[in-house]
Amino acid sequence: MHVAAVAPKGRSPHQRPTASETSIGKTTKNKNKILLLRSMQVHHNIEQLPSFKNPAITIGSFDGVHAGHQAILGKLIHTAEEQNGESVVITFHPHPRKFLGNSQLSLLNTLAEKIENLDELGIDHLVIVPFVDAFAKISPTDYVEQFLLKKFNPKTIIIGYDHRFGAKRAGDISLLRKLTKIKDCQIIEIEANEIDTVKISSTKIRTALLEGDVKTAKIYLGRPYKISGKVIRGDQIGNKLGFPTANIQIDDTDKLIPADGVYAVQIKINDDLLNGMLHIGNRPTINGVEHRLEVHIFDFDGNLYEQNLEVRLIDFLRKNHKFDHLDALKSQLEKDKIAAKALLEPSKNNQSVALVILNYNGTKHLKTYFPSVLEFTPSDVAIVVADNGSTDDSIEYLASVQKDHPRIKVIELPVNYGFAGGYNEALKQVEASIYILLNSDVRVTANWTTPLLQAMQDPNLSVCQPKILSDVNPNEFEYAGAAGGFIDFLGYPFCRGRVFGVNEEDLGQYDDEREIFWATGAAMVIRSKLFWDFKGFDASFFAHNEEIDMCWQIKRAGYKIKAIPSSVVYHLGGGTLSYNTPNKVYLNFRNNLKMLVKNDRKRNLAWKLPVRLILDGTAAGLFLFQGHYKLIWSILRAHFAFYASLPQLFSKRKEIKKILKSLPNQPVIKPKGIYPKSIVWQFYARGKTKFSELANL
Repeated sequence: MHVAAVAPKGRSPHQRPTASETSIGKTTKNKNKILLLRSMQVHHNIEQLPSFKNPAITIGSFDGVHAGHQAILGKLIHTAEEQNGESVVITFHPHPRKFLGNSQLSLLNTLAEKIENLDELGIDHLVIVPFVDAFAKISPTDYVEQFLLKKFNPKTIIIGYDHRFGAKRAGDISLLRKLTKIKDCQIIEIEANEIDTVKISSTKIRTALLEGDVKTAKIYLGRPYKISGKVIRGDQIGNKLGFPTANIQIDDTDKLIPADGVYAVQIKINDDLLNGMLHIGNRPTINGVEHRLEVHIFDFDGNLYEQNLEVRLIDFLRKNHKFDHLDALKSQLEKDKIAAKALLEPSKNNQSVALVILNYNGTKHLKTYFPSVLEFTPSDVAIVVADNGSTDDSIEYLASVQKDHPRIKVIELPVNYGFAGGYNEALKQVEASIYILLNSDVRVTANWTTPLLQAMQDPNLSVCQPKILSDVNPNEFEYAGAAGGFIDFLGYPFCRGRVFGVNEEDLGQYDDEREIFWATGAAMVIRSKLFWDFKGFDASFFAHNEEIDMCWQIKRAGYKIKAIPSSVVYHLGGGTLSYNTPNKVYLNFRNNLKMLVKNDRKRNLAWKLPVRLILDGTAAGLFLFQGHYKLIWSILRAHFAFYASLPQLFSKRKEIKKILKSLPNQPVIKPKGIYPKSIVWQFYARGKTKFSELANL
């Protein structure tokens, strides 16, 4: 295939290299600079394993390394860090079920893909055990004593409640505990619900792919499903139609191939990620009988024969169809290309987009999370870091990154204006029709902007957010936003996936796109015009609730706000101001009352404010019972500050009313997304700790 030559991009200086069997300290060149990078060590020979440092180990096939696996592996990495040790994953090749006779099982990963996915997660060591007849027949006792204990000397073993091992799978967790007791080895048992989630995810991924539903597969994988293979020669029919294709040969016959049809895809060539479309099937229009995978790369001209390509499946376009003649097929391919480009390049829909990160003394977070932003944010989205008067070495770090990434713009603010004021000052210097506001402690994922910007093509949609999961516990929703925010009729905020301090496990229960009341400031997409129509965030809030305050005004103006869970990010949380600190409690209580006065109907305030006074007093009593005396003072301070600000708040009410009248939509008296009951009563009195348990939402 011939495609325009594209110069390969250099690897980000903070991007992890691909897995290698060399020692930690692997070097790579990037723009004539030698960089020291950390890579997972891969071990194929179990007779020549190194001496692991305080290892935390887990064992499994990990086919797909999907979201369920990632939760377990996140626990493994966290445990290893806590015990000042190394994380070790033990897996098998070939897959035990294939070896033991399940020839029909199709796999989500080739071995190379599994290695790459585990490396990206930050695993220290991967041990690939050849699953041969002798290993399959090892007794459960020898498996523990001669394999696990002798070869790994584990400090911790993380294992599922239903894990079986040894010949005929006769060993179980009780035997494991018994045999490891003398070695003072900690056994962490993964609960049944977590294991069931892994099984459900694996089944759902395979089912979705066999139905062509690659969007669902992406949700459970945490990344697009990918197919890799060598480009071989075809019969050149694509060239004749003006759609040259690269025919991909899959070497691993166990690799699961999705349903026949045409897909919008991204193709990785060296370090470039290009857009295109993939056909899977036997080409019915030309009476083809051979099942093929043919990828057409947009705006590309070059020789790819014998090269290996990685194809990432983004969305399903259509089923295969037999056309009457080649001209009809060509016409359909033109339509397919337009549809694919609309899915893959939504930000080019006459909308300029800028991603803006507000940083304050966050060098540590930038080093940890910014590389994912650089890797997974499209080149046509501007990246801006606004420094909020940091006193650490944030500016120096950003300057060093700029050398290799000139696309980054850095705005230096003279003082710390807080979250609200900082964004207001920074965004005055950013020209874009759409802002993506992102916390510095957020890890983004592949193609995370695509569904968000695609959703923003709806002119009535003003704000949206991705699904927010915890970077510490990746199987759980994160406090700040989860799967979309709501408030109750008294103004107390909560989320799909998080009510007060209870974060739900993400089981896919909130994966539907739906209208919400507020979007989190941790990862908010908002139209710039609307942001400035309401004069930006209320800077007097400093931090916390300012995004809810703005969203309430936007909802009153008749615009929609949605959660788009097909986009997923991971948030550390408490990156600038830790949760449940006195200052955070003060800001939350004060700002929530201010927000209520600014936005609720005047006739409601006469009775809601006294009720809030009682409920806030009850919260203070709870803190007293818990011994959190400083938090009681925080609530008192919040109320004193709130009462002092009442004159200004009523002045702001009038200003908001004028803004609403100036906008094209008819103001909405009762915006959608306000829970008509008390979330405090539902949570504390009725024990409803999950969003799904709440009626009327």
